[in-house]
Amino acid sequence: MMPDAPGTLDLDKLFAARLQAARARPYLATALFALHTVESRMVPTMAVDRHWRCYVSPGFVARTPVEELAGVWVHEVSHLLRDHHGRSDRVAKERGLTGPGERLRMNIAADCEINDDAFGDGLVRPDGAVDPALLGLPEGELMEDYLRQFGLGPRTQSMTWLDCGSGADGLAREWERGPDGAHGLSDQERDAVRFRVAQGITARPGSAPQGWRRWAEEAFHPPQPWRELLGAAVRSAASAAGAGEDYTYGRPSRRSAGVPGAVLPSLRRVPPRVAVVIDTSGSVSDAELGSALLEVAAISRAVGGRRDLVTVVPCDAAAEFAHSLCRAEGIPLMGGGGTDLRTGFATALRTQPRPDVVVALTDGQTPWPDRRPPCRTVVGLFPRQTRATWDEDDPDYVPNAPPAWARVTHIGSGPGAR
Repeated sequence: MMPDAPGTLDLDKLFAARLQAARARPYLATALFALHTVESRMVPTMAVDRHWRCYVSPGFVARTPVEELAGVWVHEVSHLLRDHHGRSDRVAKERGLTGPGERLRMNIAADCEINDDAFGDGLVRPDGAVDPALLGLPEGELMEDYLRQFGLGPRTQSMTWLDCGSGADGLAREWERGPDGAHGLSDQERDAVRFRVAQGITARPGSAPQGWRRWAEEAFHPPQPWRELLGAAVRSAASAAGAGEDYTYGRPSRRSAGVPGAVLPSLRRVPPRVAVVIDTSGSVSDAELGSALLEVAAISRAVGGRRDLVTVVPCDAAAEFAHSLCRAEGIPLMGGGGTDLRTGFATALRTQPRPDVVVALTDGQTPWPDRRPPCRTVVGLFPRQTRATWDEDDPDYVPNAPPAWARVTHIGSGPGAR
């Protein structure tokens, strides 16, 4: 994947490689053929912008075997499907990461997320492909997780040429055509492509790696906008006593200008601690519990990937334990009896340190606390289509609505796209 001298772009070879990529990964075919090819002598290899254009170096195509080019096609379209540009923008804003060096780190972290399971099974690993092992990192994690675990240094020295375009790290390049250029996809067209790819993965789940299956589940069930729902809590936590005690050199303090020769750290905003109470009573289906785990993963991303800031409390008629979040898939959602989320709230509020936010994911068939908890509260309601499903013994029963002091959102279960 190293850059090479420019030449004449061999479209026949390039498109033969795309066809081979589609044969090796048929569930990605819709996305591969949605990319519009742009010849460019300013890119080192191949790169994508956030508008689904693929910029291709003629010299790179000339020197690279078709089998490896097929792998590069899959790699580049994976950046777009996984929304690395949007996620990089959010991470940059949340963590105060600026400049091309930080965007290079994001590109490397995004590559690690893709390349740990992208190749094999008919797809040749391209020369120079970056994966977690090269940085001594574990496989199977997300870009946001990898970004916390390495900095630019000797191990990344050989990766400085890397440039997958704004589609990988969100930073627009001078050689990109931009939002008003020709052959870009609209937001609706991009969502349609993602949805078709997700359909292909869920139709044949055995042929896709675990990372792609997880992505497809979220494409069909887009998690709630937790950054917005937790936004007030983020602002509250940032202004709370002690919230300004965490310093970072990632963005030097403006006071450094008054101290020549010294670099002073700036105060870093601390994301809120979140306790998630999950209704595991008999009235909650397995599909809804699966949806709850997707929401937990999305909440973790909303607090910057800080799994140490998220705890999960499974609750039916009782709630005994609060589980620290390592991976959402590892949370034991045991239950099946009646529902009393008051015990879940009580357990969540006993955790130390006390949460800044309590999120309750439930079908609503529960008594609620009599008084407002001493922290912000968000209630995510699973959909209920008919009143009779609320209580089989009493069709006229209507559960109490969530209290006025809670912010309420509805957990969707229909098709969608991220």
